[in-house]
This record gives sequence, structure tokens and C-alpha cells, in this order.
Amino acid sequence: MDFPHNHSTNSLSPSSSSTSSSTARQPPPSSTTTTTATDNDPMHSWWESVSKQRSRILSLSYLLPSDGTTLSSLADSDRPALSLLSSPAAYSLISSALSSPTSGSGSDPLCQWLYETFQSSDPHLRLLVHSFLPILSGTYLSRIHTSDSSSLPSLSGFEAVLLAVYSSEVKSRSGKPLLVQIPDLSQPSLYHAPRNKPADDRSRQSVGVLSPPLEPHLDVKSTKRAVIVGTALDCYYKQVFQMPAWSKLDFCAFAAAWAGQDCPCRTKLDGDDHDNHESGNGNSNGHDHFFRKDSGFSNGRRSRDGDDVGSEDDVIKDVVVEMDNLGINKEDAENLEKKGVRIPLPWELLRPVVKILGHCLFGPSNSQDVKDAASIAIRCLYARASHDLAPQAILALQSLIRLDKSARAAAKAAATVVANAPSNANTPSKAKKPEILLVSK
Repeated sequence: MDFPHNHSTNSLSPSSSSTSSSTARQPPPSSTTTTTATDNDPMHSWWESVSKQRSRILSLSYLLPSDGTTLSSLADSDRPALSLLSSPAAYSLISSALSSPTSGSGSDPLCQWLYETFQSSDPHLRLLVHSFLPILSGTYLSRIHTSDSSSLPSLSGFEAVLLAVYSSEVKSRSGKPLLVQIPDLSQPSLYHAPRNKPADDRSRQSVGVLSPPLEPHLDVKSTKRAVIVGTALDCYYKQVFQMPAWSKLDFCAFAAAWAGQDCPCRTKLDGDDHDNHESGNGNSNGHDHFFRKDSGFSNGRRSRDGDDVGSEDDVIKDVVVEMDNLGINKEDAENLEKKGVRIPLPWELLRPVVKILGHCLFGPSNSQDVKDAASIAIRCLYARASHDLAPQAILALQSLIRLDKSARAAAKAAATVVANAPSNANTPSKAKKPEILLVSK
């Protein structure tokens, strides 16, 4: 079939000529378009992330040559950062370097590595840095509060890492505080109707401030140290469900040490039931037990720090026995006595500590060692809060202790029921074949 010819095609207009010319001379795709297409490729993004993680881990192996082969083998995996995160040998190697007496200075290459790694946009590399925040902050605070001001070593390396984490949180909050809506029982809800007629006043909604707006800081001053370290621990809490068990154990050990291990009243709530039974008063709130002779407030001879002289070994022994009654490993209680020192605990620092310990105590994926270590730590902190008369900390820690006691009692009762249950009582038995007796004629 012949198409009809258009006689005007031989005489093109200037506009059509320019259009065809521009079409014929269309430039090749720009480099920006190519880059965008490459960024949208998931395979390319994955390979770029793996390459970045391998590069960082290999640079770490050069800083720790004593066991560089372990780190090099982790770098060769498909997920280098997560492999390093889940390696107890690598964590022990790095934590030992962070705990060494010469660590934490401005020239410390490991602190520089942590700082540069956290500046990366890779979430797995940032997660790796978060896992070392307990050992880093614990060592930093212990040295700050044990060294003489005249002989205080330089800890600018530790402070640089803490400031990097703090600055990232300042940026993410955008100058806004963390708020929480407090329920108003005078207003009706899905679950209740108030007795009195509620006033139609929506301005009565109560708002609590969990954390005020964060201010940017270029250095760690003594007046802002608790806020900076507490904010870094808040960032750790956001990722705590991905943290390995050894990182949580380090945190529990430092939390118990920060509280101080010289007071037997840490176990007063564990003895409330027994004391109430002996006194016949079920309404006792435990204050009588707190001010008993063995609570550290007796009239006996006392040291400068307020402890009974010569009674420290007996106190630790009583604590270990009490932890054994709760089903907590004695070795865990003794090991927690060896890390860190007693430090000031303002609420800005104690609030994230309590939140992390709550996860360690009741997290469903936590091992029993982590739960036992957290159980010891919250009792140490409760004794410290009782001495400091900190009402917020007392209420929070008392709730955790009571929940811990009820959970352990329920688990013990369930174990007893299982142990006393007859074996295969409810299991349907297989029908036996009838016996056939052969009788000879």
C-alpha cells in the first residue's frame, strides 16, 4: 500500500529544521544521570558499603597488630562490620586497648579510628562504634573521678568520640526537647469515664519534658560532662537491642561500680517480705529494714567515707549470699566488684543508665548472665539513690527490683511445677501389641 505523499516535506520550515537538528545533536547522558542510576542500584550500594567496612576494619588491624589475623579474617566476610560486632575475641581485643593506662589521649590511634568510623554514613559502622560506648564512657568517667586535678591525664581522645556521638544527637533533635504526654484522668478516654463532669479545657493537657533541648558543644566542660555522656548513652539505648551480650555485661559492671559497692542496703527490698513476715505487719514499706543496724547507719566506729571499719568483707559476703538466694551466679556478683569507681550520678546521667538496665533485665533475647548482672547493678544503684535521696531514681529502681523479684519467683515456681510433674503423664501412650503365647501340644 502506498502512503500519500506530502509535497511540503521537501520545504521544511525553520522551526522543524531546528528541531531535527537538536534531535540529531542530542548530547550523551551526563555524569549526574549516570551517578543517580548507579546509586539506585542496590547491588552497587551493597558493594560500596562492604568495601567501606572492609577498609575501616583493615585499618583497625594495622592499629592492633597483635591479633591482626583475626580482624583481617572478619574483613573478608560478606558483612564485615556485623561480623566484628558479633566477635567476642575482637571485642576483647579492642576493649583491652581502650582500658589500657595509656589510652584516651588525643594521640590515641584507636580513639581516632572510632571517631573517623562514626563520621561514616554507614549504619553498621556506626553501630560498631556504639557497642564500645560502655567501656569507653566507663573508663573515661572512672579516670576523671579518680585522678588528681593536678595530675589528670589527657582524655581528649575519649572526649572526641563522646562529642561526635553527642553532636549527631543534637543534629537529629534539631533543637527540640523530648516531650511526653501525661494522661489527664479528669478527661474521658476509651477506658474510663471521670466521675465529675470534665471541664472542656483542652489547654489542661500535661506535657512532661524527658530531655531539654541540647546545646552544641565543642569541648567537654565539667558542668556539661553528665549531659554529654548521658546523651551518648541515650544513643546506645536506641541501639541496645542490637548490642552483643559482652557489651551489655560491661555496662552493667560499670553501672554497679559507679554506684559504689560498700553498702549492704542494696538488698533491703529482697528482705522486705521476710521482715514483714517476722514483724506481722504486711504494710511495712521497708524503712525499718533500711535503718537497721546492718544498713550502714549504726552508731559503730565509722571511716571517713561513712562505712563501718573492717566490715567491707562481711558486706560483700552478705551481698553474694543474697544474690545466691535470688538465683544469681556468685561469680557475677564478685566480678562486678572489680570495674570502675564510685562517681557522681546526676539525673542526666542516671536516667539513660536506668533505661539500659531495664532492657538488660527484661529483654527477651538477653542471656541469663546479662539479666543477673543487671539485677545486681540495679540493687547497687537503688542503695546509692536511697543514700542520695533521689526520688526519681528511687521510684524507677524500686519498680525494676520488684519486677525482677516477681519474674524470678514466677520462673522458679514454673520450674518447680515442671520438676514435680509426673513424666509423660499427659502423653498418649502407643497401644501395645497383644501378647501371643505359644503353647506346645
